[in-house]
Amino acid sequence: MRAESSDAPLSVGIDLGTQGVQVVLLGIDGKVAATGTAPLKSIRLGVRHEQDPEGWWKAIGRAARQATAELGGREVSGLAICSTSGTFLLADTSGNPFTPAFMYNDGRAKEESTLVQEVGAELWDSLGYRMQPSFALPKLLWVLRSGVKGASRLMHQADYVASRLAGKPVATDWSHALKTGYDLVNDCWPVEVLERLEIPVKLLPPVVRPGTRVGEVSEAAAEYTGVPAGTPILSGMTDGCAAQIAAGALKEGQWNSVLGTTLTLKGVTNKLLKDPTGAVYCHRHPDDGWLPGGASNTGARIISEKFPDYDVEELDKKAKQHGPAKMVMYPLAGEGERFPFANPKARGFRLGEPEDETDYYRAILEGVAFVERLCFVHLESLGAEVSGPVALAGGGARSAVWAQIRADVLGMPVVIPRYSGGAVGMAILAHAGGGSVTETATRMSQVGSRFEPCEDCSVRLADNFDQLVQAFVERGYISEDLAKRARMP
Repeated sequence: MRAESSDAPLSVGIDLGTQGVQVVLLGIDGKVAATGTAPLKSIRLGVRHEQDPEGWWKAIGRAARQATAELGGREVSGLAICSTSGTFLLADTSGNPFTPAFMYNDGRAKEESTLVQEVGAELWDSLGYRMQPSFALPKLLWVLRSGVKGASRLMHQADYVASRLAGKPVATDWSHALKTGYDLVNDCWPVEVLERLEIPVKLLPPVVRPGTRVGEVSEAAAEYTGVPAGTPILSGMTDGCAAQIAAGALKEGQWNSVLGTTLTLKGVTNKLLKDPTGAVYCHRHPDDGWLPGGASNTGARIISEKFPDYDVEELDKKAKQHGPAKMVMYPLAGEGERFPFANPKARGFRLGEPEDETDYYRAILEGVAFVERLCFVHLESLGAEVSGPVALAGGGARSAVWAQIRADVLGMPVVIPRYSGGAVGMAILAHAGGGSVTETATRMSQVGSRFEPCEDCSVRLADNFDQLVQAFVERGYISEDLAKRARMP
């Protein structure tokens, strides 16, 4: 894709997702100048989820060459990378992969997560979260316990690609380091906890603020990607934070909701939120304050599973005409939930039977919106401000009927940025560099469309929502107190 030309510098944003890579060239006016994409493959077997790091590099090359074909000799001011939170590999001293990449939702470290939580309970409490099997630190302990020896360095997904671009290992950022146990309050690795877990501290990389220059694109990487040699490489953030930057939701009360395979909410608070249930955790704001949020395992994944060969646009049209579903659904694919409650044994369910395929589809859309509302209620119960509007991103934001349902269920306006996604967020971060990310994002982010809540529709959806909330209470997923807060008026 190409936009109007300009002589102003461009920045490069790279998003390493689960299913693919996106590279974006972004102008200082916030307009996308060019994009490139390439798919990624995973190895999945039960709770095991791995990817080949070399596959990331090949995809980066393909996607970057697509985007930079439109560069036309223009200056590139910087490059930043986001990736899935909790994904890492072990490497040798030169940064060559020593293991496959253990993905963000690999679930093999259940036993280790319990041990890590117990050993570092005081620290995790001070940081406001509980260790989970999906976090990188328990998975690292699992890898070391499995007999892997001789590795020299842990690399998060974004670190590895940045290192390939620079031609040598680079520092990580405090966003990617969070799930590896980095102490965001004291800005250091928790040496005592790591030693008690018998995890070598020397494995862990140096950590810097997002937007810090950590290297520059090498001659070899420039030839491979088309990104000019010498382009500054800036430390990035995880994918959820990157999407939040793209949406310009970096001031207190503002929120970004990314609906893709899963549902991720990110907002801003001046104080560190501490969630005793472990569902919410806070990233550190690149400027000041905190970025609380959480990720639900519900999302669009269940649509591709239940309706693999259907025309989604046609289903959307029918769902809009259909009105509220006759069936109520908790659309969880697989086992385990992280947000608005943390329960590794949670399973999806439905209340009643669908009258037809359209009703089933509509129930999925509503179910995700109901979970989203409950997430916001949980955040408010912790002291977060939720004033709206909520900026929507991810593949789910392409559905107008879903956006309207979400506005109706949330009871506040939702907006869809003209440009969204992690790659755009990282390009904005690259433009900001060591300056204010908030000011840069506010200036560069552009609203594409806005959906206002319909009071009559909200009333019609309230009964379905209340049924789901009560079902959560009966299954022990949420407390009666949260249920009372959540019920729609």
